[in-house]
Amino acid sequence: MAQCEVCRQTLVARGDALNCPACVQDYREQAQCPDCGQPLDILKVCGAVDYFCPHGDGLIAKKRVTLSFVPR
Repeated sequence: MAQCEVCRQTLVARGDALNCPACVQDYREQAQCPDCGQPLDILKVCGAVDYFCPHGDGLIAKKRVTLSFVPR
C-alpha cells in the first residue's frame, strides 16, 4: 500500500489520483525507467499501453517499469 510522504498515512484512490485523508495531499502515479530512473512517456494506442524512455533506453516492457507516487 502506498503511503503519504508527509505523514505516512495510507493513501486512498480518488479518480485517477491518490489522496491522503489526513493531510489532504494528492499524489499521481508515475512510471520510471528501471535502467536510468527517469520518468517514462506513456503511449496509449488502441487500448494498448506502452512505455518509452526518452533518455535513450527506448521501449520498456511493462514488467520492468517501476511505479512511484509523486505529489501533484
